[in-house]
Amino acid sequence: MNFALIGAAGYIAPRHMQAIKDMGHTLVAAYDINDSVGIIDSISTDCAFFTEFEYFMEHAWRLRRQQTQAIDYWVVCSPNHLHSAHITAGLQLGCDVICEKPLVSTPAQLDELHSVEEETRRRVYSIMQLRHHPAIHELRDKVLAEQIEGQYDVELTYITARGPWYLASWKGDPRKSFGVMSEIGIHFFDMLHVIFGELKAQVLHYHDEHKAAGYLEYEKARVRWFLSIDAEDLPERVRGQHSTYRSITCDGEEFEFSSGFTDLHTISYREILAGRGFGIETVRHCLETVYGLGQATPEAPREDEAHPQLGKLSAARSVSAAPTPVVELRGAEES
Repeated sequence: MNFALIGAAGYIAPRHMQAIKDMGHTLVAAYDINDSVGIIDSISTDCAFFTEFEYFMEHAWRLRRQQTQAIDYWVVCSPNHLHSAHITAGLQLGCDVICEKPLVSTPAQLDELHSVEEETRRRVYSIMQLRHHPAIHELRDKVLAEQIEGQYDVELTYITARGPWYLASWKGDPRKSFGVMSEIGIHFFDMLHVIFGELKAQVLHYHDEHKAAGYLEYEKARVRWFLSIDAEDLPERVRGQHSTYRSITCDGEEFEFSSGFTDLHTISYREILAGRGFGIETVRHCLETVYGLGQATPEAPREDEAHPQLGKLSAARSVSAAPTPVVELRGAEES
């Protein structure tokens, strides 16, 4: 099968290229406004490359008229705010689309993409590779096997250090990345839903351009969460050795998963090509969670709802400790 890729110079694009190669398929065209894409040669020396979108699209339509060379899958690795337009272009070209997270920024945009899917009879698949991680499977299996009556006490921590370049790039512009909760958090909100069921309530405790914290309540869990791109938030035991720390504790038992991410894109591609990819409705819940948190005003945490890192934030210490009501959710149809 033939693949085309948008966003070839980005950080995540090489994982998609490698997955295409690992699955025995061909990258026939790629586009990026930047030309630092020498990595393409390790995948294919026959891949057409463009730095102007109009020429890229012209080439894609030309390939479509040559049935044996038509593009089967359209891969979107562009900045988040461009996903909707680039996904739509691929669908209208007659391709199925594979897109990095998040698909789009709002539930309304998801509805628009669903309409284009129906019009073109093509599908959109989101890369949610964390669902394939062994540690997540272990925790999911634990919850399924135990079938407890109440709720688990869960603490989620994800710290991935980013240098000054981050805020100078599109990732640091919330109009383009949709903020730290969307850019680095959406995988984890998806994972929590998969493991612990329907989201019942959510509260935002803290949010700035570097970090965010809050509380989520699911059918089977009460979750205190913390996300950060600040190296100062890394635990002392990993600081200086690793730039990323991912951890979930469930009733005090830690499921640490800072490693094991190398082949997850290839696994994701294998599942998509086998008809088991994650479509629009599958990932709607996590996008709605991020969107809801993005619209929320930070509130002081109730007792036992604050993540331990929250106490270390000087800004959080100035927030009144008076309890505030939890935001009750009544379902996606009222979002």
